[in-house]
Amino acid sequence: MQETSVKIVATIAGIALIIVVLWEGFETIILPRRVTRRFRLTRVFYRSSWRPWMKVVNALIPVRRRETWLSYFGPLSLLLLLSLWAGVLIIGFALIHWAMGSTVLASNGRSGFLNDLYLSGTTFFTLGLGDVLPHTPLARLLVVVESGMGFAFLALVIGYLPALNQSFARREVSISLLDARAGSPPTASEILRRHSYEHGKEALRVLLHEWERWSAEFLEGHLSYPVLAYFRSQHDNQSWLAALTAILDTSALIMAGMEGACERQAELTFAMSRHAVVDLSLVFNTGPREPTPDRLPPLKLEEHRDLLAAAGQKPRNGDDFDRKLNELRRMYEPYLNALSKHFQISLPPWVGDEKKQDNWQGSFWEQPVKNRNTIGDSKSKHF
Repeated sequence: MQETSVKIVATIAGIALIIVVLWEGFETIILPRRVTRRFRLTRVFYRSSWRPWMKVVNALIPVRRRETWLSYFGPLSLLLLLSLWAGVLIIGFALIHWAMGSTVLASNGRSGFLNDLYLSGTTFFTLGLGDVLPHTPLARLLVVVESGMGFAFLALVIGYLPALNQSFARREVSISLLDARAGSPPTASEILRRHSYEHGKEALRVLLHEWERWSAEFLEGHLSYPVLAYFRSQHDNQSWLAALTAILDTSALIMAGMEGACERQAELTFAMSRHAVVDLSLVFNTGPREPTPDRLPPLKLEEHRDLLAAAGQKPRNGDDFDRKLNELRRMYEPYLNALSKHFQISLPPWVGDEKKQDNWQGSFWEQPVKNRNTIGDSKSKHF
């Protein structure tokens, strides 16, 4: 009686493991929308693996190499997650085989859970070795179902990885294009200063329009594939979070009061970019946190005004400008700060350093030989 109860529990556990993994795979790979369910195996996996990885890197890796090690997490976690799914499916089918009485014929004449696990593994990966065979109709049916599931799993992985890489590449292209337009890292002051030439206002409007569309594509891509948020940019001073911050800062300045600026386009870009930030904070459960210290204290704001005025831009003065700008900042800065803490990505300042070179202006080979060992770590990842 007790043995029967154990086998019933094993059968239920095996079926439950299979259903959970299949549903997780469906939601993660196939379902093109944000999943609002509180408990998810994938979410638990990333929460329980990212924080230890981050703490170990911060504790053991030198500062100049931390960004490189943090960048390994995204690809490695994806491979580990797919392996975890495959392992759980194999264990689930093995439990069902064992509950049916280990109805298999092994070349060594043995039976038991280890043989069932071996049969399940060779069946899932469709090895077809033939040294362990099912010998009842139900066991054969189970082998056929598992082998079909193994083929389907492989097909989903083959289709999933190219889609993931394409979405990542589209994201990074626009971030790279922002380098010469906004500095490295990108800042609102540099975006406005570098668009102060003749017809610069129209070029700024076009730039904000492109980033309105980029924000929409970013939102859809990262809701469908949240793991993309852990994939970091090629240069340490570039990131999707820094780019979004610079665009939101720029839009907020224009909306608060920049004479002759493209206010309507700034409003549209601001709305879409904020939407992306807020929804992503929901996906990763990063509640809003006020930045400490303030990213734009009064003295820095005055410096910002002077810099823009010297470049021919005309921000409006007065309390109304400050009040509106602060209201707009409160709509997005707490979410950006929370995402910054979670992903260990620094937010860019409001005012950029005019003397600092952009990424495109520097070259690894132009540096003195004694500095080359550190340039690769601090600016870009090299093979």
